[in-house]
Amino acid sequence: MKKDFLSITDLSREEYDDILTLAARLKRQRYAGVPHPLLAGKTLAMIFEKASTRTRISFDVGMYDLGGYALYLNSRDTQLGRGETIADTARVMSRYVHGVIMRTFQHETITEFAKYSSVPVINALSDKEHPCQIMADSLTLKEKFGDLQDLKIAWIGDGNNVCNSLIMASVQTGMEIAVATPKGYEPDPQAVQFARDNGGKIVTYDDPTKAVADAHAIYTDTWISMGEEDIKDMKLKDFNGFCLDMPLLKRAAPDAIVLHCLPAHRGEEITDEVLDSMQSGVWDQAENRLHAQKAVLVRLMGQNI
Repeated sequence: MKKDFLSITDLSREEYDDILTLAARLKRQRYAGVPHPLLAGKTLAMIFEKASTRTRISFDVGMYDLGGYALYLNSRDTQLGRGETIADTARVMSRYVHGVIMRTFQHETITEFAKYSSVPVINALSDKEHPCQIMADSLTLKEKFGDLQDLKIAWIGDGNNVCNSLIMASVQTGMEIAVATPKGYEPDPQAVQFARDNGGKIVTYDDPTKAVADAHAIYTDTWISMGEEDIKDMKLKDFNGFCLDMPLLKRAAPDAIVLHCLPAHRGEEITDEVLDSMQSGVWDQAENRLHAQKAVLVRLMGQNI
């Protein structure tokens, strides 16, 4: 039976740990120059409604590393852009490829596609969640701290799709998530409720100084998402006081690291001094998109190893 990865909640704690363990192994093999063609002969279709740097490159290179082939599809260049239904596209594409990733505006697009696809579908970003990003973040934190259980992660800024997935991942990881957002920009209440109902540790604030106290990691993201350029001035005003700067970082634990899923708007949600500091884990975090996603691809499209 095929398995999709549409939400971070699609993974049990055991599956979550297994993917991180496999990701670390694949990373070591890549650095050692050890081939691992675990998806030889497999093809991955990559459907992009939104522009991308890290997502496209990491999945494309990941499939190459695994001995497979990645096929980039801009939705405007397919029949989806001319009115073919999502269901019909999914039915046909499933006959050609072994897996599909989708980076879309609406989460419902991915769930609809997965419903009619006979091959695994992976959420590479939607308006509700970004589960692949959280797997990379978890790998980065595990490399730094050894264990995710009881780590305190402070999220500062917009309660967006990444924040939603991070909150729900507290169930599988045992991390405590402290979220600080301006009023009106809180994370999805359903994500918060899911976490709390299933043993996740979630606290919310409207004051970033409270959220970062003793945090092992401080995580932020751009305040202006794709498609929000027309409300940039309003959001910059609303987010005044939520910039991750050095005084805020110093309120965290002494060995705290900084996370940002990129792209960064330097001087808005984060300062150059913090992003380029010795405490920045951002570049390891970006690299780990490759290794974590390779592990997800192997587990969904390959054989158990």
